[in-house]
Amino acid sequence: MEKPEVRTGYLFSKRYSNYVFMLLFLLYMFDYVDRMVVTSMFTSIERDWGITHTQSGLLVSAVYWAIVLLTFPISILVDRWSRTKTIGVMAIMWSLATALCALTGNFVQLIMARMLIGVGEAGYAPGGSAMISGLYPIDRRARMMGLWNASIPLGSAIGVLLGGIIAAKLGWKHAFGIVAVPGMIVAILFLFVKDYKTVDLSFYDRYSNKIKMEKKDMVKEFLSKPSVLLTYLGMAAVVFVTTSMLTWLPTYFEKMRNIPQETAGKMASSIMVLALVGAPLGGYLTDIWRKSKDNARLLFPAISTLMSAIVLFVALVLFKGTVQYVLFLIFGLLVLAFISGAASVTQDVIHPGLRATSYAIAVVVQNLLGASTAPIVMGKIYDLSNIQTALSILPFVLLLGAFLFWMGSKYYVKDLGKVAQVALEAK
Repeated sequence: MEKPEVRTGYLFSKRYSNYVFMLLFLLYMFDYVDRMVVTSMFTSIERDWGITHTQSGLLVSAVYWAIVLLTFPISILVDRWSRTKTIGVMAIMWSLATALCALTGNFVQLIMARMLIGVGEAGYAPGGSAMISGLYPIDRRARMMGLWNASIPLGSAIGVLLGGIIAAKLGWKHAFGIVAVPGMIVAILFLFVKDYKTVDLSFYDRYSNKIKMEKKDMVKEFLSKPSVLLTYLGMAAVVFVTTSMLTWLPTYFEKMRNIPQETAGKMASSIMVLALVGAPLGGYLTDIWRKSKDNARLLFPAISTLMSAIVLFVALVLFKGTVQYVLFLIFGLLVLAFISGAASVTQDVIHPGLRATSYAIAVVVQNLLGASTAPIVMGKIYDLSNIQTALSILPFVLLLGAFLFWMGSKYYVKDLGKVAQVALEAK
């Protein structure tokens, strides 16, 4: 049996590792700014072009369709070629595609431009997770994953906030051009970041013979690890909910509480931005609990996701006004606390040479079943009934996610013991 990874030091210096992490954080933040800026502009776009709520949902789903199609092949490029070059090129592409949205003249053109954003973003999450896993020792992985994933709510909140403000003051097309610029600058800087050497895809058999991995071995690496398979599905359930809230919460405030578009965007963004605290706090607590509980990286997501389900249900069904908004804020704090532990599991129990591929599978599953599906499903339910009914199904999706994480926790320790010990080397 191979020994699990035990590296305790930094791949580069701590200072340089933190510099690379800062760039990775900024890129993920601008990724979500560009992805979510459209959501608080739905009312303006629907008014100008006469599209339905379902079509508005398609403007978000289009990004995720492209991500689903391309994440896996691009992740192989990340793992086998260069993390830094692939990430830099992708970020330049999605920034240019965001700017292109400002030049569109009809709904079909805007859908195509939004899909191009997804083409650029397709391999970023796998590439970034592989970089962070390589930069930091395993006992700091969950907290660094938590800090990195805090960029998701921050970027989403900035995108929702800026979309509403710029649409109200300058017109919605200007928002795309303005938010595209900073991501382009950081992308160029990342092209010059140091990388680690491509990991040899091999393992040792019971007789300590080194064996080169074949395709069947790579497939077996994933299928033989129930903890990671259940983690992929649990992540998809939570992402369905977070994408639904990011996409439709501004509209909920507009329609159910008669709040102006600009204010609704601010309220929705302030709720989701609280995950800035929840994601890294979840990572910190998970790493501490892991010292006494080996499977904490999946038990903690199970508990935090269950708590977020309860809070969201109470907020949507039992309260209105100020109390409801306070509960929404608590939900925003809780809902991404799962990501640190869950993302770490996708790296912990898989061969180091397949880490980007592992996170790519997570991205494909959560986007196919969660992010790309949620805007359309919610939009369709909204068209058939109302926004209140649409959002009311979300607590039950979170309950499913909590159950999947709990089931995965039962296999985590055994799966961790199967991982090959491979030392990473800086280029």
